[in-house]
Amino acid sequence: MSYNTFRAARDFLLAHRTDYAAAVAGFQWPQLTHFNFALDHFDALANPAHEGAVSELLALWIVNDDGSEQQLTYAQLSARSSQVANWLESLGVQRGDRVLLMLGNEVPLWELMLACIKMGAVIIPATALLSRDDLIDRLQRGQAHVVVTGSAHTSKFDGLDAFAPKPMVRITVGDIGESTHPWTSYQASYRANPVYQPKVPTRADETLLLYFTSGTTSKPKLVEHTHTSYPVGHLSTLYWIGLQSGDVHWNISSPGWGKHAWSCFFAPFIAGATVFIFNYARFDAKRVLQTLVDKEVTTLCAPPTVWRMLIQEDLAAYPVHLCEALSAGEPLNPEVINAVQTAWGLTIRDGFGQTETTCAIGNSPGQVPKLGSMGRPMPGYRVVLLNADEQRAEEGEICLDLAHRPTGLMRGYAGDAAKTADVMRDGHYRTGDVAQRDADGYITYVGRADDVFKASDYRISPFELESVLIEHPAVAEAAVVPSPDPLKLAVPKAFVALAPGHEPTEATALSILQFCRDKLAPYKRIRRLEFFELPKTISGKIRRVELRKREAGRAVPVVRGVGEFFDEGLRQLEPSE
Repeated sequence: MSYNTFRAARDFLLAHRTDYAAAVAGFQWPQLTHFNFALDHFDALANPAHEGAVSELLALWIVNDDGSEQQLTYAQLSARSSQVANWLESLGVQRGDRVLLMLGNEVPLWELMLACIKMGAVIIPATALLSRDDLIDRLQRGQAHVVVTGSAHTSKFDGLDAFAPKPMVRITVGDIGESTHPWTSYQASYRANPVYQPKVPTRADETLLLYFTSGTTSKPKLVEHTHTSYPVGHLSTLYWIGLQSGDVHWNISSPGWGKHAWSCFFAPFIAGATVFIFNYARFDAKRVLQTLVDKEVTTLCAPPTVWRMLIQEDLAAYPVHLCEALSAGEPLNPEVINAVQTAWGLTIRDGFGQTETTCAIGNSPGQVPKLGSMGRPMPGYRVVLLNADEQRAEEGEICLDLAHRPTGLMRGYAGDAAKTADVMRDGHYRTGDVAQRDADGYITYVGRADDVFKASDYRISPFELESVLIEHPAVAEAAVVPSPDPLKLAVPKAFVALAPGHEPTEATALSILQFCRDKLAPYKRIRRLEFFELPKTISGKIRRVELRKREAGRAVPVVRGVGEFFDEGLRQLEPSE
Protein backbone atom coordinates (compact mmCIF):
# COMPACT_ATOMS: atom_id res chain seq x y z
CA MET A 1 0.00 0.00 0.00
CA SER A 2 2.85 2.39 0.85
CA TYR A 3 4.45 1.58 -2.49
CA ASN A 4 1.28 2.45 -4.41
CA THR A 5 0.67 5.69 -2.49
CA PHE A 6 4.24 6.88 -2.93
CA ARG A 7 4.34 5.89 -6.59
CA ALA A 8 1.05 7.71 -7.27
CA ALA A 9 2.49 10.95 -5.85
CA ARG A 10 5.63 10.52 -7.95
CA ASP A 11 3.66 9.79 -11.10
CA PHE A 12 1.50 12.86 -10.56
CA LEU A 13 4.59 15.09 -10.51
CA LEU A 14 6.04 13.38 -13.57
CA ALA A 15 2.76 13.85 -15.43
CA HIS A 16 2.86 17.59 -14.65
CA ARG A 17 6.60 17.93 -15.09
CA THR A 18 6.34 21.19 -17.05
CA ASP A 19 2.97 22.41 -15.73
CA TYR A 20 3.98 24.22 -12.55
CA ALA A 21 0.51 25.61 -11.77
CA ALA A 22 -1.15 22.20 -12.02
CA ALA A 23 1.59 20.50 -10.00
CA VAL A 24 1.34 23.02 -7.16
CA ALA A 25 -2.45 22.98 -7.15
CA GLY A 26 -2.87 19.22 -7.25
CA PHE A 27 0.09 17.73 -5.41
CA GLN A 28 -0.39 16.26 -1.94
CA TRP A 29 2.25 14.58 0.16
CA PRO A 30 1.48 10.86 0.52
CA GLN A 31 0.34 10.08 4.06
CA LEU A 32 2.23 6.99 5.18
CA THR A 33 2.30 5.17 8.49
CA HIS A 34 4.95 2.72 7.31
CA PHE A 35 7.49 3.14 4.54
CA ASN A 36 10.89 1.74 3.62
CA PHE A 37 12.39 3.41 0.56
CA ALA A 38 14.77 0.56 -0.23
CA LEU A 39 12.27 -2.27 0.22
CA ASP A 40 9.05 -0.62 -0.93
CA HIS A 41 10.37 1.48 -3.81
CA PHE A 42 13.90 0.61 -4.92
CA ASP A 43 13.38 -3.16 -4.82
CA ALA A 44 10.10 -2.71 -6.68
CA LEU A 45 11.93 -0.83 -9.46
CA ALA A 46 14.43 -3.69 -9.54
CA ASN A 47 11.77 -6.41 -9.75
CA PRO A 48 10.75 -7.12 -13.37
CA ALA A 49 7.38 -8.38 -12.14
CA HIS A 50 6.42 -4.87 -10.97
CA GLU A 51 4.77 -2.40 -13.29
CA GLY A 52 7.23 0.30 -14.34
CA ALA A 53 10.26 -1.74 -13.25
CA VAL A 54 13.67 -0.73 -14.58
CA SER A 55 15.54 -3.81 -13.41
CA GLU A 56 18.10 -3.85 -16.23
CA LEU A 57 18.65 -0.09 -16.33
CA LEU A 58 21.89 1.16 -14.78
CA ALA A 59 21.26 2.44 -11.27
CA LEU A 60 24.89 3.41 -10.65
CA TRP A 61 27.68 4.24 -13.11
CA ILE A 62 31.06 5.26 -11.72
CA VAL A 63 33.95 6.36 -13.94
CA ASN A 64 37.30 6.57 -12.17
CA ASP A 65 40.24 8.87 -12.83
CA ASP A 66 42.19 6.06 -14.53
CA GLY A 67 39.32 5.33 -16.93
CA SER A 68 38.07 2.19 -15.18
CA GLU A 69 34.34 1.90 -14.60
CA GLN A 70 31.85 0.19 -12.30
CA GLN A 71 28.24 -0.31 -13.34
CA LEU A 72 25.35 -1.83 -11.41
CA THR A 73 21.81 -2.26 -12.67
CA TYR A 74 18.83 -1.72 -10.43
CA ALA A 75 18.52 -5.51 -10.07
CA GLN A 76 22.19 -5.93 -9.17
CA LEU A 77 22.21 -3.07 -6.65
CA SER A 78 19.02 -4.40 -5.08
CA ALA A 79 20.57 -7.85 -4.58
CA ARG A 80 23.89 -6.46 -3.34
CA SER A 81 22.23 -4.19 -0.79
CA SER A 82 20.25 -7.17 0.52
CA GLN A 83 23.49 -9.13 0.88
CA VAL A 84 25.04 -6.24 2.79
CA ALA A 85 21.99 -5.92 5.07
CA ASN A 86 22.13 -9.63 5.95
CA TRP A 87 25.89 -9.40 6.51
CA LEU A 88 25.61 -6.35 8.78
CA GLU A 89 23.03 -8.15 10.90
CA SER A 90 25.39 -11.15 11.15
CA LEU A 91 27.96 -8.74 12.65
CA GLY A 92 25.48 -7.74 15.32
CA VAL A 93 24.28 -4.46 13.78
CA GLN A 94 20.68 -3.93 14.82
CA ARG A 95 17.74 -1.74 13.95
CA GLY A 96 18.33 1.77 15.29
CA ASP A 97 22.12 1.40 15.52
CA ARG A 98 24.03 4.47 14.28
CA VAL A 99 26.33 3.73 11.34
CA LEU A 100 29.03 6.25 10.41
CA LEU A 101 29.65 6.00 6.66
CA MET A 102 32.95 7.72 5.84
CA LEU A 103 33.38 6.71 2.23
CA GLY A 104 34.07 8.38 -1.09
CA ASN A 105 32.03 8.06 -4.28
CA GLU A 106 32.49 4.30 -4.47
CA VAL A 107 30.04 1.44 -5.02
CA PRO A 108 29.93 0.31 -1.35
CA LEU A 109 28.52 3.70 -0.33
CA TRP A 110 25.32 3.11 -2.31
CA GLU A 111 25.14 -0.57 -1.28
CA LEU A 112 25.48 0.36 2.38
CA MET A 113 22.96 3.20 2.29
CA LEU A 114 20.31 0.95 0.78
CA ALA A 115 21.25 -1.85 3.20
CA CYS A 116 20.93 0.40 6.24
CA ILE A 117 17.54 1.62 5.03
CA LYS A 118 16.36 -1.97 4.60
CA MET A 119 17.37 -3.04 8.08
CA GLY A 120 16.42 0.18 9.88
CA ALA A 121 19.93 1.26 10.87
CA VAL A 122 20.54 5.01 11.20
CA ILE A 123 22.98 6.48 8.67
CA ILE A 124 25.47 9.21 9.61
CA PRO A 125 27.11 10.31 6.34
CA ALA A 126 30.61 11.70 6.77
CA THR A 127 33.38 13.12 4.62
CA ALA A 128 36.89 11.71 4.77
CA LEU A 129 38.15 15.25 5.48
CA LEU A 130 36.96 15.10 9.10
CA SER A 131 39.48 15.81 11.84
CA ARG A 132 39.92 13.77 15.00
CA ASP A 133 37.73 16.22 16.94
CA ASP A 134 35.07 15.95 14.23
CA LEU A 135 35.06 12.18 14.56
CA ILE A 136 34.81 12.35 18.33
CA ASP A 137 31.82 14.68 17.94
CA ARG A 138 30.11 12.21 15.63
CA LEU A 139 30.73 9.30 17.95
CA GLN A 140 29.50 11.23 20.97
CA ARG A 141 26.60 13.35 19.72
CA GLY A 142 25.76 11.00 16.87
CA GLN A 143 26.01 7.97 19.19
CA ALA A 144 27.71 6.02 16.38
CA HIS A 145 29.40 2.74 17.17
CA VAL A 146 29.44 1.17 13.70
CA VAL A 147 32.10 2.70 11.45
CA VAL A 148 32.67 2.01 7.75
CA THR A 149 35.61 3.63 5.98
CA GLY A 150 38.40 3.01 3.49
CA SER A 151 41.73 1.49 4.49
CA ALA A 152 43.46 4.88 4.17
CA HIS A 153 41.40 6.20 7.08
CA THR A 154 41.22 3.31 9.54
CA SER A 155 44.00 4.70 11.74
CA LYS A 156 41.97 7.87 12.34
CA PHE A 157 39.76 5.84 14.68
CA ASP A 158 42.62 4.54 16.83
CA GLY A 159 42.08 5.52 20.45
CA LEU A 160 38.48 6.66 19.93
CA ASP A 161 36.74 3.66 21.54
CA ALA A 162 36.00 5.55 24.74
CA PHE A 163 33.92 8.09 22.82
CA ALA A 164 31.57 5.50 21.27
CA PRO A 165 28.39 4.52 23.15
CA LYS A 166 29.31 0.82 23.04
CA PRO A 167 32.05 -1.42 21.54
CA MET A 168 32.81 -0.30 18.03
CA VAL A 169 32.11 -2.39 14.95
CA ARG A 170 34.87 -1.50 12.49
CA ILE A 171 34.40 -2.24 8.78
CA THR A 172 36.92 -1.35 6.11
CA VAL A 173 36.47 -1.16 2.35
CA GLY A 174 39.68 -2.30 0.70
CA ASP A 175 42.74 -3.50 2.60
CA ILE A 176 42.68 -3.70 6.38
CA GLY A 177 45.00 -0.71 6.64
CA GLU A 178 47.50 0.23 9.33
CA SER A 179 45.18 0.62 12.31
CA THR A 180 46.18 -0.89 15.63
CA HIS A 181 42.62 -2.23 15.98
CA PRO A 182 41.05 -5.22 14.20
CA TRP A 183 38.81 -4.33 11.25
CA THR A 184 36.36 -6.50 9.33
CA SER A 185 36.75 -6.56 5.57
CA TYR A 186 33.74 -5.44 3.55
CA GLN A 187 34.64 -8.14 1.01
CA ALA A 188 33.04 -10.72 3.32
CA SER A 189 29.60 -9.27 2.51
CA TYR A 190 29.69 -11.02 -0.88
CA ARG A 191 29.15 -14.36 0.85
CA ALA A 192 25.81 -13.31 2.40
CA ASN A 193 22.30 -14.23 1.26
CA PRO A 194 21.13 -11.88 -1.57
CA VAL A 195 17.52 -12.07 -0.35
CA TYR A 196 16.64 -9.91 2.64
CA GLN A 197 13.62 -10.44 4.88
CA PRO A 198 12.84 -7.49 7.19
CA LYS A 199 12.20 -8.35 10.82
CA VAL A 200 9.47 -5.73 11.31
CA PRO A 201 7.75 -3.13 9.12
CA THR A 202 9.48 0.27 9.03
CA ARG A 203 7.50 3.06 10.69
CA ALA A 204 7.42 6.29 8.71
CA ASP A 205 8.61 8.30 11.71
CA GLU A 206 11.66 6.18 12.54
CA THR A 207 14.99 7.98 12.38
CA LEU A 208 16.92 7.26 9.18
CA LEU A 209 19.58 9.95 8.73
CA LEU A 210 21.65 12.16 11.01
CA TYR A 211 23.47 14.94 9.19
CA PHE A 212 26.08 17.17 10.76
CA THR A 213 25.75 20.53 9.03
CA SER A 214 28.84 22.23 7.64
CA GLY A 215 28.87 24.90 10.34
CA THR A 216 29.38 28.17 8.41
CA THR A 217 28.53 30.25 11.48
CA SER A 218 28.65 27.91 14.48
CA LYS A 219 29.28 24.39 15.68
CA PRO A 220 27.69 21.87 13.31
CA LYS A 221 24.05 21.14 14.07
CA LEU A 222 22.79 17.56 14.04
CA VAL A 223 19.88 17.34 11.60
CA GLU A 224 17.53 14.40 12.05
CA HIS A 225 15.56 12.96 9.14
CA THR A 226 13.08 10.10 9.13
CA HIS A 227 12.18 7.33 6.70
CA THR A 228 9.82 9.77 5.00
CA SER A 229 11.29 13.27 5.44
CA TYR A 230 14.14 12.63 2.97
CA PRO A 231 13.01 9.52 1.01
CA VAL A 232 9.49 10.89 0.38
CA GLY A 233 10.36 14.57 0.80
CA HIS A 234 12.69 14.44 -2.18
CA LEU A 235 9.69 14.23 -4.46
CA SER A 236 10.09 18.02 -4.51
CA THR A 237 13.74 17.63 -5.56
CA LEU A 238 12.71 15.23 -8.31
CA TYR A 239 10.31 17.88 -9.59
CA TRP A 240 12.90 20.65 -9.48
CA ILE A 241 15.54 18.63 -11.34
CA GLY A 242 13.00 17.34 -13.83
CA LEU A 243 14.38 13.79 -13.74
CA GLN A 244 12.75 11.03 -15.75
CA SER A 245 13.31 7.30 -15.97
CA GLY A 246 16.33 6.58 -18.16
CA ASP A 247 18.10 9.87 -17.50
CA VAL A 248 21.83 9.81 -16.77
CA HIS A 249 22.16 12.25 -13.89
CA TRP A 250 25.47 13.67 -12.72
CA ASN A 251 25.48 15.66 -9.50
CA ILE A 252 28.93 17.00 -8.71
CA SER A 253 28.90 16.65 -4.94
CA SER A 254 30.95 15.03 -2.21
CA PRO A 255 29.61 12.31 0.08
CA GLY A 256 28.89 13.34 3.64
CA TRP A 257 26.65 16.30 2.84
CA GLY A 258 22.91 16.64 2.31
CA LYS A 259 23.17 17.61 -1.36
CA HIS A 260 24.78 14.25 -2.11
CA ALA A 261 21.70 12.48 -0.76
CA TRP A 262 19.48 14.93 -2.65
CA SER A 263 20.81 14.24 -6.13
CA CYS A 264 23.18 11.28 -5.96
CA PHE A 265 20.70 9.03 -4.22
CA PHE A 266 17.06 9.86 -3.53
CA ALA A 267 15.92 12.01 -6.48
CA PRO A 268 17.41 9.85 -9.27
CA PHE A 269 16.36 6.61 -7.59
CA ILE A 270 12.83 7.97 -7.14
CA ALA A 271 12.71 8.60 -10.90
CA GLY A 272 14.33 5.36 -11.98
CA ALA A 273 17.31 7.22 -13.44
CA THR A 274 21.04 6.45 -13.50
CA VAL A 275 23.37 8.03 -10.93
CA PHE A 276 26.56 8.98 -12.76
CA ILE A 277 29.84 9.72 -10.99
CA PHE A 278 33.23 10.83 -12.35
CA ASN A 279 35.87 10.34 -9.68
CA TYR A 280 38.57 12.75 -10.78
CA ALA A 281 41.62 13.18 -8.57
CA ARG A 282 41.82 16.88 -9.40
CA PHE A 283 39.15 19.04 -10.99
CA ASP A 284 39.90 19.73 -14.64
CA ALA A 285 37.21 21.66 -16.50
CA LYS A 286 38.21 20.24 -19.88
CA ARG A 287 37.99 16.64 -18.65
CA VAL A 288 34.65 17.29 -16.97
CA LEU A 289 33.25 18.76 -20.17
CA GLN A 290 34.60 15.92 -22.29
CA THR A 291 33.11 13.38 -19.89
CA LEU A 292 29.72 15.06 -20.25
CA VAL A 293 30.01 14.54 -24.00
CA ASP A 294 31.49 11.01 -24.01
CA LYS A 295 29.12 9.50 -21.45
CA GLU A 296 26.06 11.30 -22.84
CA VAL A 297 25.02 12.71 -19.49
CA THR A 298 21.49 14.12 -19.76
CA THR A 299 21.14 16.11 -16.53
CA LEU A 300 23.89 17.96 -14.63
CA CYS A 301 23.72 19.61 -11.23
CA ALA A 302 26.84 21.42 -10.04
CA PRO A 303 27.64 24.03 -7.39
CA PRO A 304 28.29 27.62 -8.51
CA THR A 305 32.05 27.20 -8.04
CA VAL A 306 32.12 24.41 -10.62
CA TRP A 307 29.96 26.34 -13.08
CA ARG A 308 32.30 29.33 -12.74
CA MET A 309 35.26 27.15 -13.66
CA LEU A 310 33.45 25.51 -16.56
CA ILE A 311 32.60 28.80 -18.25
CA GLN A 312 36.31 29.63 -18.41
CA GLU A 313 36.44 27.07 -21.23
CA ASP A 314 34.97 27.25 -24.73
CA LEU A 315 31.68 25.57 -23.88
CA ALA A 316 30.47 25.65 -27.47
CA ALA A 317 33.32 23.30 -28.42
CA TYR A 318 31.69 20.53 -26.36
CA PRO A 319 28.50 19.13 -27.96
CA VAL A 320 26.85 17.97 -24.76
CA HIS A 321 23.68 15.87 -24.60
CA LEU A 322 22.30 17.77 -21.61
CA CYS A 323 18.56 18.34 -21.34
CA GLU A 324 18.71 19.95 -17.89
CA ALA A 325 21.36 22.06 -16.15
CA LEU A 326 21.04 22.93 -12.47
CA SER A 327 22.83 24.59 -9.60
CA ALA A 328 22.37 24.62 -5.85
CA GLY A 329 24.28 25.15 -2.62
CA GLU A 330 24.72 28.90 -3.02
CA PRO A 331 23.01 31.38 -5.34
CA LEU A 332 24.27 31.41 -8.92
CA ASN A 333 25.57 34.59 -10.52
CA PRO A 334 23.71 35.82 -13.63
CA GLU A 335 26.86 36.04 -15.76
CA VAL A 336 27.35 32.26 -15.42
CA ILE A 337 23.77 31.61 -16.49
CA ASN A 338 24.24 33.83 -19.54
CA ALA A 339 27.44 32.07 -20.61
CA VAL A 340 25.85 28.61 -20.53
CA GLN A 341 22.72 29.85 -22.29
CA THR A 342 24.81 31.35 -25.08
CA ALA A 343 26.93 28.22 -25.59
CA TRP A 344 24.43 25.40 -25.10
CA GLY A 345 21.00 27.00 -25.33
CA LEU A 346 20.29 25.76 -21.80
CA THR A 347 19.26 27.84 -18.82
CA ILE A 348 20.84 26.77 -15.54
CA ARG A 349 17.94 26.40 -13.15
CA ASP A 350 18.66 27.40 -9.58
CA GLY A 351 17.15 25.73 -6.55
CA PHE A 352 17.06 26.36 -2.82
CA GLY A 353 16.95 24.05 0.13
CA GLN A 354 18.98 23.06 3.14
CA THR A 355 20.24 19.96 4.88
CA GLU A 356 17.14 20.48 7.02
CA THR A 357 14.83 20.35 3.98
CA THR A 358 14.50 18.96 0.51
CA CYS A 359 14.19 21.37 -2.42
CA ALA A 360 11.81 24.08 -1.20
CA ILE A 361 12.17 26.71 -3.96
CA GLY A 362 13.27 26.26 -7.53
CA ASN A 363 12.95 26.96 -11.20
CA SER A 364 11.24 23.83 -12.49
CA PRO A 365 11.37 22.56 -16.11
CA GLY A 366 9.28 24.38 -18.67
CA GLN A 367 8.98 27.57 -16.66
CA VAL A 368 10.44 30.91 -17.69
CA PRO A 369 13.15 31.69 -15.13
CA LYS A 370 13.86 35.22 -14.03
CA LEU A 371 17.54 36.03 -14.06
CA GLY A 372 18.89 35.96 -10.53
CA SER A 373 15.77 34.41 -9.02
CA MET A 374 15.77 31.05 -7.24
CA GLY A 375 12.29 30.42 -8.63
CA ARG A 376 9.04 29.67 -6.85
CA PRO A 377 7.98 27.30 -4.05
CA MET A 378 8.04 23.66 -5.04
CA PRO A 379 4.89 21.51 -4.91
CA GLY A 380 4.14 20.69 -1.28
CA TYR A 381 5.95 23.73 0.15
CA ARG A 382 4.24 26.85 1.51
CA VAL A 383 6.89 29.56 1.69
CA VAL A 384 6.38 32.86 3.51
CA LEU A 385 8.75 35.78 4.06
CA LEU A 386 8.71 37.26 7.56
CA ASN A 387 10.17 40.70 8.32
CA ALA A 388 11.80 41.86 11.55
CA ASP A 389 8.33 42.39 13.06
CA GLU A 390 7.35 38.80 12.33
CA GLN A 391 4.89 39.99 9.69
CA ARG A 392 4.51 38.59 6.21
CA ALA A 393 6.27 40.85 3.74
CA GLU A 394 7.75 40.99 0.26
CA GLU A 395 11.22 40.87 1.80
CA GLY A 396 12.19 38.91 4.86
CA GLU A 397 13.43 35.62 6.23
CA ILE A 398 12.47 32.56 4.18
CA CYS A 399 10.11 30.52 6.36
CA LEU A 400 7.97 27.44 5.91
CA ASP A 401 4.36 27.45 7.06
CA LEU A 402 4.04 24.65 9.62
CA ALA A 403 0.24 24.68 9.33
CA HIS A 404 0.99 22.90 6.05
CA ARG A 405 4.14 21.17 7.22
CA PRO A 406 6.05 19.75 4.24
CA THR A 407 7.12 16.12 4.46
CA GLY A 408 10.61 17.20 3.39
CA LEU A 409 11.27 19.15 6.58
CA MET A 410 13.54 17.56 9.19
CA ARG A 411 12.13 16.20 12.42
CA GLY A 412 14.44 18.58 14.29
CA TYR A 413 17.95 18.96 15.66
CA ALA A 414 18.83 15.75 17.48
CA GLY A 415 19.67 16.32 21.12
CA ASP A 416 18.84 20.04 20.98
CA ALA A 417 15.21 20.64 21.79
CA ALA A 418 15.83 24.35 22.46
CA LYS A 419 17.35 24.95 19.01
CA THR A 420 14.54 22.98 17.38
CA ALA A 421 11.90 25.01 19.21
CA ASP A 422 13.62 28.25 18.26
CA VAL A 423 13.70 27.58 14.50
CA MET A 424 10.12 26.26 14.55
CA ARG A 425 8.53 28.90 16.76
CA ASP A 426 5.17 30.55 16.17
CA GLY A 427 4.07 28.18 13.45
CA HIS A 428 7.00 28.70 11.08
CA TYR A 429 10.29 26.99 10.33
CA ARG A 430 13.00 29.68 10.01
CA THR A 431 15.70 29.03 7.44
CA GLY A 432 17.97 31.93 8.44
CA ASP A 433 18.05 33.10 4.81
CA VAL A 434 16.63 36.41 3.58
CA ALA A 435 14.92 36.85 0.22
CA GLN A 436 12.61 39.07 -1.80
CA ARG A 437 9.42 38.00 -3.58
CA ASP A 438 8.13 39.79 -6.68
CA ALA A 439 4.56 40.21 -7.93
CA ASP A 440 4.76 36.94 -9.88
CA GLY A 441 5.83 34.93 -6.86
CA TYR A 442 9.49 34.55 -7.86
CA ILE A 443 11.88 34.58 -4.93
CA THR A 444 15.33 36.17 -5.11
CA TYR A 445 18.02 35.44 -2.56
CA VAL A 446 19.39 38.36 -0.55
CA GLY A 447 21.72 36.63 1.88
CA ARG A 448 22.05 34.87 5.18
CA ALA A 449 20.30 36.83 7.89
CA ASP A 450 23.62 37.07 9.71
CA ASP A 451 25.44 38.31 6.59
CA VAL A 452 23.22 41.27 5.65
CA PHE A 453 24.50 44.54 7.15
CA LYS A 454 23.99 48.29 7.09
CA ALA A 455 26.34 50.98 5.74
CA SER A 456 25.30 54.63 6.25
CA ASP A 457 21.85 53.27 7.13
CA TYR A 458 21.62 51.53 3.75
CA ARG A 459 20.95 47.80 3.83
CA ILE A 460 23.66 45.84 2.00
CA SER A 461 23.23 42.34 0.57
CA PRO A 462 26.67 40.71 0.28
CA PHE A 463 25.43 38.38 -2.43
CA GLU A 464 24.39 41.27 -4.66
CA LEU A 465 27.87 42.78 -4.47
CA GLU A 466 29.57 39.41 -4.85
CA SER A 467 27.53 38.79 -8.00
CA VAL A 468 29.05 41.92 -9.53
CA LEU A 469 32.57 41.09 -8.36
CA ILE A 470 32.48 37.63 -9.89
CA GLU A 471 31.78 39.15 -13.31
CA HIS A 472 35.29 40.61 -13.37
CA PRO A 473 37.67 38.23 -15.17
CA ALA A 474 40.30 38.48 -12.41
CA VAL A 475 37.90 37.30 -9.67
CA ALA A 476 37.49 33.59 -9.03
CA GLU A 477 35.56 33.94 -5.78
CA ALA A 478 34.64 36.77 -3.44
CA ALA A 479 33.09 37.41 -0.05
CA VAL A 480 31.77 40.80 1.08
CA VAL A 481 31.56 41.74 4.76
CA PRO A 482 31.22 44.98 6.73
CA SER A 483 34.44 46.81 7.58
CA PRO A 484 34.31 49.39 10.42
CA ASP A 485 34.19 53.05 9.47
CA PRO A 486 34.02 56.07 11.85
CA LEU A 487 31.49 57.98 9.71
CA LYS A 488 29.38 55.32 8.01
CA LEU A 489 29.52 52.73 10.82
CA ALA A 490 30.54 50.18 8.20
CA VAL A 491 31.54 50.05 4.55
CA PRO A 492 31.50 47.04 2.19
CA LYS A 493 34.80 45.22 1.98
CA ALA A 494 35.55 42.47 -0.52
CA PHE A 495 37.86 39.55 0.15
CA VAL A 496 38.89 38.28 -3.28
CA ALA A 497 40.42 35.03 -4.48
CA LEU A 498 42.01 35.63 -7.86
CA ALA A 499 41.48 33.61 -11.01
CA PRO A 500 44.54 31.91 -12.56
CA GLY A 501 46.79 34.28 -14.46
CA HIS A 502 46.07 37.35 -12.33
CA GLU A 503 48.38 38.88 -9.73
CA PRO A 504 47.42 40.61 -6.44
CA THR A 505 48.70 44.02 -7.54
CA GLU A 506 47.45 47.56 -7.19
CA ALA A 507 46.57 47.53 -10.88
CA THR A 508 44.37 44.47 -10.41
CA ALA A 509 42.66 46.03 -7.39
CA LEU A 510 42.11 49.24 -9.31
CA SER A 511 40.54 47.36 -12.21
CA ILE A 512 38.17 45.45 -9.93
CA LEU A 513 37.11 48.48 -7.90
CA GLN A 514 36.57 50.60 -11.00
CA PHE A 515 34.50 47.79 -12.52
CA CYS A 516 32.31 47.69 -9.39
CA ARG A 517 31.91 51.48 -9.46
CA ASP A 518 30.53 51.23 -12.96
CA LYS A 519 28.06 48.53 -11.95
CA LEU A 520 26.88 49.58 -8.48
CA ALA A 521 25.01 52.49 -6.98
CA PRO A 522 27.25 54.78 -4.86
CA TYR A 523 25.92 53.53 -1.53
CA LYS A 524 26.68 49.92 -2.51
CA ARG A 525 30.20 50.51 -3.74
CA ILE A 526 32.96 48.32 -2.44
CA ARG A 527 35.23 50.65 -0.49
CA ARG A 528 37.93 48.19 0.52
CA LEU A 529 39.42 45.13 -1.13
CA GLU A 530 41.86 42.51 0.03
CA PHE A 531 43.33 39.61 -1.88
CA PHE A 532 42.85 36.69 0.44
CA GLU A 533 42.48 32.90 0.53
CA LEU A 534 38.86 32.54 1.54
CA PRO A 535 38.19 30.41 4.63
CA LYS A 536 35.79 27.57 3.91
CA THR A 537 33.97 24.76 5.65
CA ILE A 538 34.96 21.23 4.73
CA SER A 539 31.90 21.17 2.47
CA GLY A 540 33.31 24.11 0.50
CA LYS A 541 31.09 26.95 1.72
CA ILE A 542 32.72 30.30 2.51
CA ARG A 543 32.91 31.05 6.22
CA ARG A 544 31.99 34.73 6.14
CA VAL A 545 31.69 34.63 9.92
CA GLU A 546 35.50 34.40 10.15
CA LEU A 547 35.94 37.34 7.81
CA ARG A 548 33.39 39.43 9.73
CA LYS A 549 35.17 38.74 13.01
CA ARG A 550 38.49 39.62 11.41
CA GLU A 551 37.17 43.00 10.31
CA ALA A 552 35.17 43.72 13.46
CA GLY A 553 38.29 43.46 15.58
CA ARG A 554 40.17 46.20 13.72
CA ALA A 555 40.89 49.55 15.34
CA VAL A 556 39.06 52.62 14.01
CA PRO A 557 40.07 54.45 11.93
CA VAL A 558 41.19 51.42 9.97
CA VAL A 559 44.79 51.44 8.77
CA ARG A 560 45.38 49.79 5.41
CA GLY A 561 47.09 46.42 5.73
CA VAL A 562 49.37 44.43 3.44
CA GLY A 563 47.50 43.22 0.37
CA GLU A 564 44.60 45.53 1.14
CA PHE A 565 43.42 48.40 -1.01
CA PHE A 566 41.08 51.34 -0.28
CA ASP A 567 39.22 52.88 -3.18
CA GLU A 568 39.98 56.43 -2.05
CA GLY A 569 43.67 55.65 -1.87
CA LEU A 570 44.20 54.11 -5.28
CA ARG A 571 45.85 56.06 -8.08
CA GLN A 572 43.78 56.88 -11.16
CA LEU A 573 40.49 56.19 -9.43
CA GLU A 574 37.96 58.93 -10.03
CA PRO A 575 36.33 60.68 -7.05
CA SER A 576 33.54 58.55 -5.61
CA GLU A 577 30.73 61.08 -5.91
